[in-house]
Amino acid sequence: MAELEHNYNEDSIRSLEPREHIRLRPGMYIGKLGDGSSADDGIYILVKEVIDNSIDEHVMGFGKTIDIKISDHKVQVRDYGRGIPLGKVIDCVSKINTGGKYDSKAFQKSVGLNGVGTKAVNALSSHFRIQSVRDGQMKAAEFERGVLTNDLPLEATSQRNGTLTVFTPDDTIFKNYQFNPDYLENQIWNYVYLNAGLTINFNGKKFYSENGLLDLLRNKADEESMRYPIIHLKGNDIELAITHGNDYGEEYYSFVNGQYTTMGGTHLAAFREAIVKTVRDFYKKDYDAADIRGSIVGAISLRVQEPVFESQTKTKLGSIEMGPDGPAVRAYINEFVKEALDNYLHKNQTTAEALKKRIEQSERERKDMAGVKKLANQRAKKANLHNRKLRDCRLHFNEDKHENSLLSTLFITEGDSASGSITKSRNVDTEAVFSLRGKPLNCFGLKKKVVYENEEFNLLQHALNIEEGLEGLRYNRVVIATDADVDGMHIRLLLLTFFLQFFPDLVKNGHVYILETPLFRVRNKKETIYCYNENEKQAAIEKLGKRPEITRFKGLGEISPDEFGKFIGDNIKLKPVFLQKDTTIQKMLSYYMGKNTPERQTFIIENLKIEKDIVEEVYA
Repeated sequence: MAELEHNYNEDSIRSLEPREHIRLRPGMYIGKLGDGSSADDGIYILVKEVIDNSIDEHVMGFGKTIDIKISDHKVQVRDYGRGIPLGKVIDCVSKINTGGKYDSKAFQKSVGLNGVGTKAVNALSSHFRIQSVRDGQMKAAEFERGVLTNDLPLEATSQRNGTLTVFTPDDTIFKNYQFNPDYLENQIWNYVYLNAGLTINFNGKKFYSENGLLDLLRNKADEESMRYPIIHLKGNDIELAITHGNDYGEEYYSFVNGQYTTMGGTHLAAFREAIVKTVRDFYKKDYDAADIRGSIVGAISLRVQEPVFESQTKTKLGSIEMGPDGPAVRAYINEFVKEALDNYLHKNQTTAEALKKRIEQSERERKDMAGVKKLANQRAKKANLHNRKLRDCRLHFNEDKHENSLLSTLFITEGDSASGSITKSRNVDTEAVFSLRGKPLNCFGLKKKVVYENEEFNLLQHALNIEEGLEGLRYNRVVIATDADVDGMHIRLLLLTFFLQFFPDLVKNGHVYILETPLFRVRNKKETIYCYNENEKQAAIEKLGKRPEITRFKGLGEISPDEFGKFIGDNIKLKPVFLQKDTTIQKMLSYYMGKNTPERQTFIIENLKIEKDIVEEVYA
């Protein structure tokens, strides 16, 4: 201890340049790094930071088109706005706290206000190029990991005004990363929904929305299950869309100045409160808030001056005021919803009647479950005290304001051997394990009452803390970890059915994943290679040569804890469960988990044949 104190002196204190600090502590600027398997991984934040600048140009009335090209590792974004002032091109992408967003006259109601975004992209890219065109002249510069490598001279050009940004995320920071096209398309759809009239061309595909949040809900909600037509309301700097369906839970999409606030914030809380208050006043009945909001699908977009977010990644709005002279966000939203939604319901009696019926249906279902729910909660408390189904971690998603809480993960396994291996090799700070006992119940078509009556479902629901919605969700990533065989696939489908049937917002908000574990281990005395498919196995055999030892892992329990640590740590491979915008949950569940149909039988036979071929080859 004395030696440590002796070594702590003036030489121990360092002052980092902004570029160095960004590279040393990237999580402070872009959240978790990740490999692209999660929608909030850092590589998508980099893309967003660049596109946000182009969106801000469009919002200010400059440029109706943005061209985006993204390959495996290279990103190009070209807008047709005003272009960065040519004398400040280098400063705007390399000097912290430099940019046009500090001039409220040049950029009003912008999402990027602290002059950090593009600089972080630059510092975290192995190659970064910025190019600005203004009135027949072009200025460009190139960087490597934030260091200027090529200051190109000013030159004449016939190109249209605007800015081109090209970058490649640094693979020494973003390990084994890969862009998921579904995540990118979802991100781009949100941009056009929030900016009606804007065209984004992404990898040769055109994205355009004429009706804003109305189009968003049309694509997100199942039209066949909508209880009434979407209510679409617009006001000064505010836009709303609401409908009710038949799915359990609540589903919201909230935005501030074009930024998708995945964790909500002041505006979403006010929106949910305002709906309840307005509905109660309209029907003159004190309905339970859960009954009013049950099965709701809603979206809110707000534009405010100088928003305050709770992190650099801007996923949660923390600001209370709309601006220096504006009213509080909560009061503003309450006022707007009270007037606009009340007027709408008075003018549309058919919709008002359908909404009332949906609320009363939720009320009946809630009361019907009350007794079962109480008994189930008592059983869950007792189970938590006396069994070890859940091996918990220390940091939790919605409980701990710590950067690593985004890494909080619950592995759902089946059997003692598999759960034992993961438990011994996990990171106890961020990784928890829930062990199933046998195959879960096929709950397709059943009422939510079964969640409380079935012990496994009841305990899993309590472990996740999602009984009342996602606000209390304890793990950012819910990972289904089953064997890579037919039984494992069946368990996986049964768990997905449970989530999609009763907690669809857990899937829709990108929290559910499938753990990919190796099928083969190929090794000789010098090297071991883990392979996730047949092609990788063949490549490993060719690399190692001379008849290497080949092991086929039949189940997770056959992978030792020491080996498992390699697959759930930094090198974890997760396959996100992602719903396409035209996917209907009930139709999908009916296809996979309902009564047999010729199409489903063909699907199962084909997949069993693939598994059979793999098994035959392994033991040939």
